[in-house]
Amino acid sequence: MSYKTKSILLWIFAIVFTLGIATYQRMTGPTYPKKGSITIAEKEIKFKLLRSHSSSSDAIISIENKAKIFGGSILYKRYNTSDDWTEVTMAQNGDNIEGSLPSQPAAGKLMYRVFLKYGNENYALNIEPTVIRFKGDVPAFILIPHILFMFLAMLFSTRTGLEALIKGKQTFNYAMVTTITLFLGGIILGPIVQKYAFGAYWTGWPIGKDLTDNKTAVAFLFWVIATYKLFKDRDKSVMAIIAMIILLAIYLIPHSMFGSELNYESGKINTSKEL
Repeated sequence: MSYKTKSILLWIFAIVFTLGIATYQRMTGPTYPKKGSITIAEKEIKFKLLRSHSSSSDAIISIENKAKIFGGSILYKRYNTSDDWTEVTMAQNGDNIEGSLPSQPAAGKLMYRVFLKYGNENYALNIEPTVIRFKGDVPAFILIPHILFMFLAMLFSTRTGLEALIKGKQTFNYAMVTTITLFLGGIILGPIVQKYAFGAYWTGWPIGKDLTDNKTAVAFLFWVIATYKLFKDRDKSVMAIIAMIILLAIYLIPHSMFGSELNYESGKINTSKEL
């Protein structure tokens, strides 16, 4: 098999693999909506409970109710407080029944439960309260490049590692692209996204324990070392394989773990709380 054919196959694998990892990370993260279903009056009701929302508006919890056969309510209170539970009656809006959770400051959290009522019976959609975190709006011109560069960093990291495994001639070049995209997406744009969303550029070590910040810094350090070693000697590709494995392991950690959380008593944002 020629190098060109082998390279094309490796690129296809790298793209499919990266898309899979990106999907896994998003779906396993603590901000991904909680999905489920419940059967009421012999009808399956599917629902999606929000776990992240913009501070600029109330969070609307919407459940499909085309037949208008049930009512509903939401119980909520501020997270990690001694507040009493507040009840909100859900109202029909088109084909859905909806209720709203009041907007909170950036990093503020609410815990809530949703109940549907049919006849004299109440049905709980979530036994354990769902936690929703609010965040500031991040401009698209910042957020989109951040996501793009982070995706490219994972893509080129995978491709670099594969190139190193076959002892290909492009290992150093791919390593350079990996390091640059990780620098732009994670080290430059990442803190800017964090600032817009939660009011601080950096909440990782040594300031806090934000896992997203910490794992980005670790991955970048390993890729800087790998690229430097390849620059000095193109045959020293072992570090590139190690850096690829490190970045992969980091991507398997759910996004936004141990993120920012507003302390309602002090009014300050903690950076070592798990969602």
